Amino acid sequence: MIDAACKTPLTDAQLLEYWLDGVAADAEDVLEEHVFACDRCARRLEEIVGLADAVRQIVRSGGTVAVLTRAFVERLRQDGVRVREYRVEPGEGVNCTITPEDDLVVSRLRAPLEGVARLDVVVHDPGERGPVRLQDVPFDPGAAEIFVAPLAASLRRLGTVVQRMELIAVDDSRERQLGVYTFNHTPYAR
Repeated sequence: MIDAACKTPLTDAQLLEYWLDGVAADAEDVLEEHVFACDRCARRLEEIVGLADAVRQIVRSGGTVAVLTRAFVERLRQDGVRVREYRVEPGEGVNCTITPEDDLVVSRLRAPLEGVARLDVVVHDPGERGPVRLQDVPFDPGAAEIFVAPLAASLRRLGTVVQRMELIAVDDSRERQLGVYTFNHTPYAR
């Protein structure tokens, strides 16, 4: 094992990408060799996996609104989570629901994300007192979309309502709206 004071520690991003199978094959071999030889990086990977498992359980149970990565959604599917997806372009809307068979609903919000330094999501829920703003959410600028998973339990209780989400790009001096997305929700009916 490499000494606990690793001279070339892997970053959390590298370890997470490795765990989510998002690394090119040649880079994967190098990362894997390092993790197996380095006690410090192996422990950090275990911590990340443990945290990701806890987050997966919370998301899977619909216990929180979450902004997820594509890789995380795919990992949930591989683990047997039944995911319903709605893909929405800026300025558009979608008719949506949640069925008893769905574990999770994911809204795929498309937007031009290149050059965006910070991204906020504003959720306008008619059942709340005002909009909820999720600040500095994770996103991949090259992906041109983010994945938002609303509270599954809340969706199941909704009647026929119209909800909106906004994506806001934030930089040092200003904010700009990237898109407004409308969700025309109806309760599931057999």
